Order: sequence, then structure tokens, then C-alpha cells
Amino acid sequence: MKRVLALVCFLALPLCAQQYKIAIVSGLHAHVWGPLKLALKGDKVKFVGFAETLPELVAQAGKTGVPDKLIFSDYKKMIDETKPDMVWAFTETYRHLEVVQFCAPRGIHVIVEKPLAATYKQALEIQKLARKHNIHVLTNYGSTWQASNYAVKAAVDAGAIGPVYRLRAVVGHGGPGDPKKSSFVAWLADPVKNGGGALVDFGCYSMLWSVWMKGMPESVYTSVLHLKPEMYPLVEDNATIILNYKDGVAIFEGSWDLPPRPPSGNEIFGRNGSIVMGRPVELRKTGARGQQQTEQIKVQPLPPERSDAIAYLVNRLTTKQPLEGMTTIDINVQVQEVLEAAKMSVKSGRAVRLPLKK
Repeated sequence: MKRVLALVCFLALPLCAQQYKIAIVSGLHAHVWGPLKLALKGDKVKFVGFAETLPELVAQAGKTGVPDKLIFSDYKKMIDETKPDMVWAFTETYRHLEVVQFCAPRGIHVIVEKPLAATYKQALEIQKLARKHNIHVLTNYGSTWQASNYAVKAAVDAGAIGPVYRLRAVVGHGGPGDPKKSSFVAWLADPVKNGGGALVDFGCYSMLWSVWMKGMPESVYTSVLHLKPEMYPLVEDNATIILNYKDGVAIFEGSWDLPPRPPSGNEIFGRNGSIVMGRPVELRKTGARGQQQTEQIKVQPLPPERSDAIAYLVNRLTTKQPLEGMTTIDINVQVQEVLEAAKMSVKSGRAVRLPLKK
């Protein structure tokens, strides 16, 4: 009977493959609680530990369902004791490199919240470690798991609106809160721990989208506003970023100052039409008689293995396939390079040419 079961399991691979183990390092990033619940469900991975020292975050982990025995005060001890296959870091952005430095030599794959690092130099170090130790480092953007992005890119790649010459997006909200009252906002509004303010926090979404849709720009010009210096004395709370391409331009705003406004989505302008990524996603063209024609782009749900960071990484490990698209280490290093150029532009008041010197 055991031989029969073994044969069935062999034929059903990877369905009978061992379950991958995951540990979470820190709860300082407020995005942690959704993925923590996902990990605790245990249908895709086995949850083996949560590392945190701040009492309020430890308490919140307990309320979320983490058993006391799986809460650690030292993430390095947790990793060495539980031996996870993957670690998801919800640390301050500047500590992503530190986590990868510890995990990479142990062959442990790492997920980090966007962006990849606090600086371009750190991003290059992470890339070097990932290649040297043959691990995946997946940068998690919520937009990566939105089906509309892929439907729109497919339409653009198929020539639905002709050559793309202009991208535009406004990403943000009214502000993350008071740094004096939140451990999350305290580091988010720190120029070292986060690498910047709204420019980094929200500008990175648009930069990833632009690099993925159109490639690397030739230069970057950025201006920032400091509308709430009493709230965010150390970082900008509004940034306008212009990416100059040989055949076009991308204009983005990352803001902690947005007032209530009508829903809007990213816009893509081509020589033969435009796409507005609202709900629904609309493609607009000029008809033969000069009248505007509007049609909806069908958005198919993403398959389960591309629905979130955990499911995707498990799928890549199970199938032994590389990361693709917006999740790759290379494109996220490019995003970090554009971010670095944007910060340099703020300081100089001038456009900064790409590529940067490494």
C-alpha cells in the first residue's frame, strides 16, 4: 500500500511536493497584517515564525493569530531555528539589505515591500547577493497582482493605440498620519530609513509601471513640495516626476497631500488612441468621421498562482522558473536607479541623465 501511495505521489508532483516554510521579519511596515493572515492560513505555505520586539506589534501579531511560541525577539535566531524556505521582510526599507545579507548565504528566498531598497547602492548590493547565492528576491507591489495591468500591457503590445508617447499617473492619498503617533509613519517619514518621503513611497509605483511599460528613460527631472513641514519636517510630501524618453514622456505625481477627488486611473497615450485604467478600463480612439469611439478592455482574473506574492513565489520555486515582469530583481534595480536620479534632480534642480554611474 505504501508503494502505491508513493507512486501516486510521484505521478502527482508537484501536488505532493513538500510545503514551503515562511517566516516574517518585523511588523514595522503596516502592510504586514494581510500577508500575515495569508501565511497563517497554511494553504500555500507553512508559517514558522514572526520576529518583532515592539510590544504593540507583538500584541497585534497575537491578535492576528500568531501563537506565542512562534513569536521571536531576534529574527536571526528565528531563521536559524525554524529554517524557512522564504522570509518576508516588513522592516524599514533601509534594512532590506541587512535581511538579504543574512538570508542569501543560507539559500533563503526573500520578499520585501516596495521599493527594493532605500538607495540605488543598496539595490545593487541586493542584486549581487541574489545572483551569487542563486536566490529569488521578490519586491512586492500591490499593483503587481492587479489583472488590469496585464490586460492593458497586452493591448499596448498588440498595437491597440499605436506607439506610446505619453504616460501619466497620480498616486497617493492625504497623508500616512502623524510620525509622533505611529511606529510605521515614524520611519516612513525618515529620509534614511525610507530613502525619502512621498517621492519614494508613491513615486516608485509609477516608476515601476513606466519602466515595465516603456523601458528606461533617458533622463529624470523632479520637483518636490513641502506642504506639511509641521507634520513631515524631514521629507517631501509631494513630488512631480518627469521621465524623458527618446520618443515620449512620463509625468507622475506621488503625493501625501491629495484632497478627496473623483476616481481616476493611470493614462496611456498612443499615436492612435489612449487608455484610461479606471473601472472599467477604457480604450478611446477617433473614428473615421472624427467622432470619439470608446470600448472596454476585457480584464480576465489572474490565475491563482499569480494572485499574491506568496502564491507566485511558491509557484516559481515549485516549477523552477525565474521571476518575471514587475517582480524581477533587475527591473526593481532599474526602478531604484530612476528613484536615485529623481532625488539627485531635486538636489540639483536639473534633469539627471541615465544611466547613473555604478
